[in-house]
Amino acid sequence: MTQVFFYHGASDRLAAACALIGGAWAKRKAILIYAPEAMVADGLDRLLWTHAQLSFVPHCRANSPLAGETPILIADRLDTIPQDERLMNLSRDIPPGFSRFQNLVEVVGRDEEDRLAARERVRQYKEQGCDVQFFDLANRD
Repeated sequence: MTQVFFYHGASDRLAAACALIGGAWAKRKAILIYAPEAMVADGLDRLLWTHAQLSFVPHCRANSPLAGETPILIADRLDTIPQDERLMNLSRDIPPGFSRFQNLVEVVGRDEEDRLAARERVRQYKEQGCDVQFFDLANRD
């Protein structure tokens, strides 16, 4: 069963995602980032290049020729990617086929629209029997 981790209350959702991705990479853990909206995927890609000046987070798009040897992938589709351990959802919808992943990370900002969509995802995950845990980022940024 998929374990779902909600990191909520982020003042800057993409910066919080970058910090979590950086933490995964520091432990040498691969992660697949689901970002179906081009603007979100592009913003995350840019931030990962500039977020921490003294560290490098190896990442690329899932359709890149380097995807097979890159631990952190940004994808707008999940159906053709074999990775099934760790998924980060940067969509406001439940990722298709999420249940094949061991861990699912959700990053939720402070705006009302983002929070309402997250509440609906929590409800759906719980209905499907997922273990859902919450972490408040409001006092960390």
